[in-house]
Amino acid sequence: MERILRINMTDRTATFEAVPDKYRERAGRWLTSSIVHDEVPATCHPLGPNNKLVFSPGIVTGTSSPTSSRISVGGKSPLTGGIKEANAGTGWGRRLANLGIRAVIVEGQASDAFWLVKINRDGASFESADAWTGEKLSDVYPRVFEKHGGRDAVDVCAVGIAGEHRMPAAGVCFNDQEGRASRYAGRGGLGAVMGSKGLKLLVVDDTGSEGLKAADPERFEAGRKKMADALTEHAITKPKGALNSYGTAVLVNIINEAGALPTNNFRYGRFDGAAKIAGEAIFEGNKERTGSELYNHPCSPGCIICCSNTWHREDGSEHTSCIEYESAWALGANCGIDDLDQVAELNQLCNEYGLDTIEIGGTLAVAMESGLAEFGDGARAIELVHEIGKATPLGKVLGAGAAVTGKTLGVARVPQVKGQNMPAYEPRAIKGIGMTYAVSTMGADHTSGYTIAPEILGVSGKLDPLNPDKAELARNFQYATAFIDTTGHCLFIAFAILDIASGFEGMIDECNGMLGTHWTADDVSRIGKEILDLELDFNRRAGFTTADDRLPEFMTYETLPPHDAVWDVPDSEIDKVFA
Repeated sequence: MERILRINMTDRTATFEAVPDKYRERAGRWLTSSIVHDEVPATCHPLGPNNKLVFSPGIVTGTSSPTSSRISVGGKSPLTGGIKEANAGTGWGRRLANLGIRAVIVEGQASDAFWLVKINRDGASFESADAWTGEKLSDVYPRVFEKHGGRDAVDVCAVGIAGEHRMPAAGVCFNDQEGRASRYAGRGGLGAVMGSKGLKLLVVDDTGSEGLKAADPERFEAGRKKMADALTEHAITKPKGALNSYGTAVLVNIINEAGALPTNNFRYGRFDGAAKIAGEAIFEGNKERTGSELYNHPCSPGCIICCSNTWHREDGSEHTSCIEYESAWALGANCGIDDLDQVAELNQLCNEYGLDTIEIGGTLAVAMESGLAEFGDGARAIELVHEIGKATPLGKVLGAGAAVTGKTLGVARVPQVKGQNMPAYEPRAIKGIGMTYAVSTMGADHTSGYTIAPEILGVSGKLDPLNPDKAELARNFQYATAFIDTTGHCLFIAFAILDIASGFEGMIDECNGMLGTHWTADDVSRIGKEILDLELDFNRRAGFTTADDRLPEFMTYETLPPHDAVWDVPDSEIDKVFA
């Protein structure tokens, strides 16, 4: 029987509850957003005792379905002040699913200490986390594994120093399959929420669990096979395809060529040093330093795309994992840095201190805009991230994110929406993703609706990225994405299910097989809309209006080279998306 585990940090108790009937079909983002909507006061302080942190594996997480080991994390964001879901690929969620736990709800607030909570089939136990606080996560994880049975027995979730100090740029960190502290539910500051609870570590041990049972095993298996076939057939996700060979950073050159790679704090659309930090450069550099081309790996059990990478030092030793496209851009092009070793060091420091690389890259660029550093000065950027790790006054300002840093340093050019820094696609050059940034319930967030697929990559047809008529596109992609976030699949299945009809059918069949439902293609949009409606309602109750669904003013009058385009999508068009 599936259940909910409720952990109260105030009195350090943990109790199992039956899954309410209204949540019977809900998992992943659908469930985290439902619980936050239903239980968290929309006007509460995100770092106060009334906020809650919710973890939920997806519908097919923990099964043999390919590329499905995602864990959703939800709460009220200290960065945006609205609802937030962030997810990560890790074995942690699979263990939770194996235990029959549909969700973990962390509530209350420990006032005097940080705690490690260990979850197993019998419930949860508490122990002091004093031994793990104030340290780099790469030092913490091996010791936690050693004490709690090793990597074969447990998976670990934690916050770093940034989360301990409740910095709004803090993410929630999970281990990868090698035990590295490197897989992040990074956006929105949910690491600060976890730290505010006094929760340093969540360890899951699924020893003795019965695992998941499908309501209709034959239907699930048929869907699983359709999904696997679609992923191995599609040019982007297949073995030795773009993602498998070069990782997500393969996009650096593609987006740069499109004139949409934000450079020097979104001042230009092309970066002269793009080729030096792209996926191809990571591939060739690793090959030279290690003598091998076999460095890509899956972020989590069951992933067949394998787009995660490692970067190695000149002596062949491992430097960091993983340099995603967003991280290469944020810590590279957006800061004018084209040295991969410096980008890797910045990436590793974010891993060590528990920080979202997108928000920190944006923050560093805003700091450079203010004159605190020069664009391209990687050494100074590294010093600034160390300030965050030391929790100095300057470090706490930077750890609060780009919007707060901009206000503190008097910078007008802050590329953010609802307090969250923009990701790695210039909205003046790609109008659909700009609309996603504007209306997303999560603040500027490309994963809310990845319109890059048709606008740049030609998936499901090719659209003109400069055409501003994208309201329907933005809406439909957000509905579809909300459903994918509910299944537990990685967002990258979108490439295959958009182009290969059997892949889309497979996704639905998998869910029906697990739940015993009879969903059709129409239910994907229905459920996606329901999720967005819940999130929009929470944000309205928190005080958001259509005035918050706007891009920064400077983008309406500053032209972006090389297209010399401005943000010219009328407010009326933006307001159509969820009208």
